[in-house]
Amino acid sequence: MKELLEYDKIKLIEILWESDPEIYRILRSSNKLQEARNNLFDHLNDIERHLFNIYSDKHFKEKNILERNNAKECIRVFKNVIRTENEEITNYSALNSLYRTAKKKAKSNSLNDGFFLEFINLSRGINCESGVYAEKEVPLFMSLTGHNATTERMKILDEYSSNMEHYFLRYKTGMDKDLIEERNNNKSSIMDYFNASEQDWQNYKWQIKNIISDIDTLHDLVWLSNDELKGLECARKNHIPFQITPHYLSLFEKKNSGKYDHAIRAQVLPGENYCWNYIQSKNQGTNLDFMGEKSTSPIDGITRRYAQIIILKPFDSCPQICVYCQRNWEITDIKDAIFSKETMRNAINWIKDNQNIKEVLITGGDPLTLDDISIDWLLSEISNIGHVDRIRIGTRIVVTMPQRITEDLIKIFARYHELGTRELCIVTHFEHPTELTPDSLEAIRKIKKIGISMYNQQVFTYYNSKKYESCFLRTVLKKSGIDPYYTFNAKGKEETIDYRVPIARIEQERKEEARLLPGLVRTDEPVFNVPRLGKSNLRSWQDHEVIMILEDGRRVYRFYPWESKYALIEPYNYTDVSIYDYLRRLKDDNENVDDFSSIWYYF
Repeated sequence: MKELLEYDKIKLIEILWESDPEIYRILRSSNKLQEARNNLFDHLNDIERHLFNIYSDKHFKEKNILERNNAKECIRVFKNVIRTENEEITNYSALNSLYRTAKKKAKSNSLNDGFFLEFINLSRGINCESGVYAEKEVPLFMSLTGHNATTERMKILDEYSSNMEHYFLRYKTGMDKDLIEERNNNKSSIMDYFNASEQDWQNYKWQIKNIISDIDTLHDLVWLSNDELKGLECARKNHIPFQITPHYLSLFEKKNSGKYDHAIRAQVLPGENYCWNYIQSKNQGTNLDFMGEKSTSPIDGITRRYAQIIILKPFDSCPQICVYCQRNWEITDIKDAIFSKETMRNAINWIKDNQNIKEVLITGGDPLTLDDISIDWLLSEISNIGHVDRIRIGTRIVVTMPQRITEDLIKIFARYHELGTRELCIVTHFEHPTELTPDSLEAIRKIKKIGISMYNQQVFTYYNSKKYESCFLRTVLKKSGIDPYYTFNAKGKEETIDYRVPIARIEQERKEEARLLPGLVRTDEPVFNVPRLGKSNLRSWQDHEVIMILEDGRRVYRFYPWESKYALIEPYNYTDVSIYDYLRRLKDDNENVDDFSSIWYYF
């Protein structure tokens, strides 16, 4: 696959027609587009019939069942892409582009290399030539029995495990001795800068008071690259807030050599691309509420997308702002954030009046930014609602400001966690194994000591999508007392384009990497959050399908919401990021793209 990324467009077109000469012949010989469409459907149907026909010709009979099953999936996608309905939905015809290319009528610059790579791989897949299984043989243990079969099987399983462990060695956790030492040095520098003591550092109020939100202070404390400075200058000029707690800043690599803090920096430093896309969206009047929360809010402070659970948002800021946050449209500077008791009273009364609500997710913003009195009042009011069985607190505090998990706060939690009556649980948000520090682990220990369950929601971004990177995070979290819960596909907002990863990659990660972990470690579900409606499972092809490949190589997906078996809910169409662009970026970052070669066959 590495070679394909290097070829020019002329060579890619040549390879495309070689991948399925019959498709090329059909396109060349058809006088009209509709004729080509009809003939292509006949061609694809003919292949599909032969794939599982015992009387088929030798070409198909000799192919293994996995290759033939992959061919069936590729045919399904190809048919979707050439359907007139999908052309109308997406306002684009990939078939017309292929037709014009075959006729040598297409403009040379109108089609991206990614477009041709998608169809090269589809064509190869359709003809059982994907290459995914080319060098593989049926495992020896399948033809053996008893101890001999066991011995051979163990060799394969050991190979799977050792390969994963080999990749794990590439990544660090915040518990590694060298990182602890370096970060302690960073901590000392930050404390000296603010003339602070250890007692100050361990006081969450001091952490909040000294949140870093200006470039000059940040530049005094860590080295910033030219690209980072450009992004921060653009954010300052256009009043786009960024906030970093002193604790989280201590996790930066001070010299910025890019060895281990790539994911750390990316989460909190707005890039120039992000800023310009954000500004453009605002200037064009684009609705930044990507998830459509305003349209699912029955009353101020509440969002509801499911039958028995609601989101309660008491606070509209966080100690630290994540650049890719889906709620960046409503997250404010911490100095401007408010906690309105009146809004919360009205919201709580709404919950009291609706017996169908069994669970309340308190999130925001980060609700644990509030003081103890406010948190105690909020938990007390919700706990007094008899039909609420569970209170879930969504917070990133354990990562960004673990000093907030004080003994006093733990006592408050303990009052409202009553086994058999009501559960209080914590859902946090670790993105990368380097975020787990001794301070975070101590905060987790305090919470777990009183019997509270903890879960993690990871946003799958470019910065944690390398081979086995998220597997390592799951492993680190599980043995630290946190259960992996959801892996979210990064949202489709233009400003977060640098964070987004093709859906095919999250599907590949689940099937080829996470599947090797023990079941209790891979407990997270990969999901796409459909605006206004909620989560759609990314493991089930019945919940989504590719309906178009655009001229720049991006796939368009149709998502069928979770309610589709209950009601006539309209599907949601989503334009993904290009697999080609993702692989090019990995290659530029010195990743071996051949490790990801099967990505084209995840739909």
